[in-house]
Amino acid sequence: MKRHPLRFLTSSWPVRCWAFLFGGFLLGLAVLVSLALLLCFGVLLSVVGVGLVILAVTMVFGLPVANLERRRLRLVEPVPPPDPHRSLAGAGARTWLQTRLRERATWRELGYAVILAVFFTGANAGFVVLLGLSGMLVATPVVVWALAPEAVMIIPGQAIDGPVAALPFCGLGLLGLVLCAYVAGLLAAAQVKTAWFLLSPRDEPSRSRVIELTRSRIRLADAFEAERRRIERDLHDGAQQQLVALTMTLGLARMEMGESDSAAAELVTRARREARQALDELRRLVRGIHPQVLTDHGLAAAVAEVAMGHPLPVTVDIDLPHRLPGMVESTAYFTVTEALTNAAKHSGASQVAVVGRYVNDRLILLITDDGHGGADPAGGTGLSGLADRMAILKGRLVVSSPKGGPTQLRVEVPCSG
Repeated sequence: MKRHPLRFLTSSWPVRCWAFLFGGFLLGLAVLVSLALLLCFGVLLSVVGVGLVILAVTMVFGLPVANLERRRLRLVEPVPPPDPHRSLAGAGARTWLQTRLRERATWRELGYAVILAVFFTGANAGFVVLLGLSGMLVATPVVVWALAPEAVMIIPGQAIDGPVAALPFCGLGLLGLVLCAYVAGLLAAAQVKTAWFLLSPRDEPSRSRVIELTRSRIRLADAFEAERRRIERDLHDGAQQQLVALTMTLGLARMEMGESDSAAAELVTRARREARQALDELRRLVRGIHPQVLTDHGLAAAVAEVAMGHPLPVTVDIDLPHRLPGMVESTAYFTVTEALTNAAKHSGASQVAVVGRYVNDRLILLITDDGHGGADPAGGTGLSGLADRMAILKGRLVVSSPKGGPTQLRVEVPCSG
């Protein structure tokens, strides 16, 4: 409504807000009457003991109201507040009541029921009256046309002379409907914000612990990444250079021996060949730790390089508008390489496709193979490790692998901080 005021009028949002507020008026009226009756009977019958039970029921009256309100909020809020209560399946009535009374969410929901019954019911009632008057004014020409002009009096003592004379009242009603659309948007927004504030989970100590655990996990991941880069640098600048020097020294020694076919010459040739093999193995190890192409050219180029050396035909279609954060690129790269390795080892596929897009500040990757399917995270295929890697960045891994295939891994990684 704030970004596109005119487009808001022509959308379905005004009608949805009207339905939400009208339903809120009926629900609030019912809640108001129910609370009043419960309190009156509870106080009056408290002397005989039954009233205490009624008062206890009154204290948890906010729970069904909150559950109904979460369902009703879907009219104007695609994702309503989640239920803050823990499950008590199989618990008895007394245990259930004692547990709910100890939860702070129960009292917040009771407070919301009171606010709904007192404040929002009054505000919604005023809105319903305004909407009804606007609708009546809009329909004035039709009413005048259907009835005799002398039978229709908008102003006391003055009849309307035909439908044309009623058009100003129709215009006034249209202005009233426009006003109702914006007023409904504001009232609905206020009620949604109140619902999120009082009906959503707010266990602050647990939330703080979860946030600290998440931060510590990210710090550990960063430390692991830094250590891996250090090992890569040491191998590249240390052991790899020494093997290159050894290979060159053995080559010079073989040149000094000339055309000799002695046993020493054979040993030097063999040592040089083994040194070259060790150098190739070390280079592959360094590239596996963190490929240089990922650092220099980004995720798309790194995945394309892996695809060229893969035993299966791999189609790569990764289109990103810009470079992503280093941790995101690294996590996505090793997830793709692990998924391609799993496809080669376990899927029996003949081809694999990798598609990557940047949508709503999230990296979306789809790795699909045409194998026999049936991938099971508990079967040692590495899917659990991939999910753990995603969890570090609060990402998500969704696996679809029916029997007979195909198998598709959907990877979603947030790219924001």
